Amino acid sequence: MPAEEKDLDSGAFRESLYGTVSEPTFGGVVSFMRRKYSRSLDGVDLVVTGVPLDTTTTNRPGARFGPRAVRAASTIMAWERPYGMEFDPFDRLAVVDYGDCYLDLGRPESVPAAIEEHAAKIIGQGAGLLTLGGDHFIAWPLMRAHASKFGAPLALLHFDAHSDTWSDDAGRVSHGTMFYHGVRDGTIDAANSVQIGLRTHNPDTMGFNILTAPWVHERGVDAVVREVRKIIGNRPVYVSFDIDCLDPSAAPGTGTPVCGGLSSHQAMSILRGLRGMDVIGMDVVEVAPAYDVGEITALAAAHVAMELVCLYASRG
Repeated sequence: MPAEEKDLDSGAFRESLYGTVSEPTFGGVVSFMRRKYSRSLDGVDLVVTGVPLDTTTTNRPGARFGPRAVRAASTIMAWERPYGMEFDPFDRLAVVDYGDCYLDLGRPESVPAAIEEHAAKIIGQGAGLLTLGGDHFIAWPLMRAHASKFGAPLALLHFDAHSDTWSDDAGRVSHGTMFYHGVRDGTIDAANSVQIGLRTHNPDTMGFNILTAPWVHERGVDAVVREVRKIIGNRPVYVSFDIDCLDPSAAPGTGTPVCGGLSSHQAMSILRGLRGMDVIGMDVVEVAPAYDVGEITALAAAHVAMELVCLYASRG
């Protein structure tokens, strides 16, 4: 291969699944952090996949374009290890971009099972899974797949402006009720789970431990980390990050923005402070590029996703 082409399109042509390669941020194949697109999981430690669903939103749609936007934004930071991190997670983990989950949106009743089967196929081969959404409903079938492998119920670490536990006995497919169902079907252990950043009312907490956005602002990052470690401990934990946990000044490109949220610095610092926890699955959801400004929401989501990769790489 000519020298001038050596470092281009590593998302398609890189040979090793390890390491960081520098190439122009403005061109080339767009994969998450320039990882190789692959469906072969031999020797793979962590898979990044997208679930482009936004048909369960209650406000503004558009999160189906989130996975593509987060992948594109990630290329601007793919040339070096995360700032302040003493190791490059890609030196520790073989990571591939698996592409997106296929959904037949003309048959919405088939969507939950399709997502669960997609996730089960990947984690069943021994790889961890980081999923890019898509609206937040996808977390429920993703967690069901993880609970089937790792044992139910799972602890949930949930970053959001909303509880997503609104009661629903009709079984609707909604991005506001899936954790209600997750608790009721035994997928989630609410007593050993934590919700961070909430700033909307829901009188029924369903037993979740809640650290509201005002609580975080008043007490700070270190207090959040201490509470999370105390509540979750060494239990297997699934991390679900709705980008509207962040204040709209940092993440305007989402379907249900709520003022008063966390800064990107707070969220990333909390995740970095939780290194060593037994993280078994992760998602970043609700990026809706049509409402973004200067792609800052997609960039924030890409940074959060990389903090999750580092968290996974530092599991105890």
